Amino acid sequence: MPYFVYIVTNRPRGTIYIGVTNDIARRYGEHRDGLIAGFSKRYGLNQLVLVEEYPRITEALQRENRLKHWSRAWKVDLIEASNPGWEDLGLYPL
Repeated sequence: MPYFVYIVTNRPRGTIYIGVTNDIARRYGEHRDGLIAGFSKRYGLNQLVLVEEYPRITEALQRENRLKHWSRAWKVDLIEASNPGWEDLGLYPL
């Protein structure tokens, strides 16, 4: 079963949230519909801008932890390297 590290935002270069899931389509829907209480709902983080796949949960959790300690500029650079237009990847088949 694959695991996914993902980043959602509310607009290009806006607020960023990093998470882990084993069902990226379901999790995207939860963010999009505001079903996840807390930080992501409070800031309207409903656009999926980055997804990375890992074969094991331990790898995904390690990557999430590393990313959360990165500077904001590094996170923005990471997103823009693969998604320069900050397009909502959830609008495409996941």
